[in-house]
Amino acid sequence: MSEKIAVLGAGPMGLAVAYELIKNGKKPTIFEADDRVGGMTAMFDFNGLNIERYYHFHCTSDDGFLDILKELGIEDKMRWKKTKMAYWYDGKIQPWGNPIALLKFKGLSLIAKIRYGIFAFISTKRNKWQKLDKLKADVWVKKWVGSEAYKILWERLFEYKFYHYTDNLSAAWIWSRIRRVGRSRYDLMNEKLGHLEGGSSTLLNALEVFIETNGGVINLQSPVTKVVIEDSKVMGIETKETFIRFDKVISTIPLPYVNITIPDLPHEISKKFDSVNNIAVVCVIAKLKKSVSENFWMNINDPDMDIPGLVEYSNLRSMENNVVYVPFYMPGEHRKFADSDDVFISKVKKYLKIINKDLDDDDFIDIRASRYRFAQPICEPEFISKLPPRNLSISGLWVADTSYYYPEDRGISESIDFGRSMAKEVID
Repeated sequence: MSEKIAVLGAGPMGLAVAYELIKNGKKPTIFEADDRVGGMTAMFDFNGLNIERYYHFHCTSDDGFLDILKELGIEDKMRWKKTKMAYWYDGKIQPWGNPIALLKFKGLSLIAKIRYGIFAFISTKRNKWQKLDKLKADVWVKKWVGSEAYKILWERLFEYKFYHYTDNLSAAWIWSRIRRVGRSRYDLMNEKLGHLEGGSSTLLNALEVFIETNGGVINLQSPVTKVVIEDSKVMGIETKETFIRFDKVISTIPLPYVNITIPDLPHEISKKFDSVNNIAVVCVIAKLKKSVSENFWMNINDPDMDIPGLVEYSNLRSMENNVVYVPFYMPGEHRKFADSDDVFISKVKKYLKIINKDLDDDDFIDIRASRYRFAQPICEPEFISKLPPRNLSISGLWVADTSYYYPEDRGISESIDFGRSMAKEVID
């Protein structure tokens, strides 16, 4: 009898696990709590526009993502575009993202600009991260760029995303973000980012079809209430309705849910899972008659705006209307996370009308807010050493989420790569 394998979670990592298992002759069963696949990449109907609840883009270095598109026969759906970046600082939009923009930036001394340019260049060219793993991000950035550039270009980005965790972030994790975007370019002056025609659902639908056509099963609105363990061995899973026997279980659900779903883990393992802190997000998406700017990404440094930036997605993916994502990041335990959606929506309207004074209330066609409690792990120095191995001491059990491909930031490509790698380990 062939072994029965359960996959918990149908985000990109869980789907990649199932995909790779099927490629190797297995027929996994996926359990997903949501009413759709995709996790944070899932899409929704935004008043006639099918779009992601949370913004995503792709870089030329996203090999795992590009490889699976080719395998699924949908590589022709990939679109690349020259995009622009900016800073909102001192009450105006300033171009960013290339040497000329840096030299012209108003608010920095020449010395600060030179130091920042060297920092960006070396970070982009750097390949090894192990030494950075032991360093704090704010200390590392400040050492390279100086106090002036740090205060203007980085301080608020950190503080309006990580709040009281700002002084304990991994330099390796920050470096990986700089390198990824810094290397995705047509040339020194021009950024190159990509999107899928039809959005993330193009990939998600293709994975769904592949999995179900080849014997896999995807159960939506089917949260697993317990992974059953006896004598340090996986016996199966429980749902609200029943117990189902499985030989192996691969969990890709967010780590904060692991101890709830797998309550019988050894104490030393469950303690490590509990030690991982996460940032929450309230992401507001607005559909507008007018554009806010010509930029895809805009960093924000404004004492009156509690956001680190905004993403004008329609400057990457052409749409009938202009679409802007405005994320409010914060620790989930922060009092602001309890504010209503209307509070965040009102802020976004106010902020966008400040950035583009030509906008008025009539220009807002629609506006929504989505929230995710565990949007991103807070990666401290030496973060990966604090996690249990993905192959636990429980026979037949693997556990991981986006935390596990540190120092890389959470992303579709990284999740696919990691999921496929974990599946191969399960097979072996």
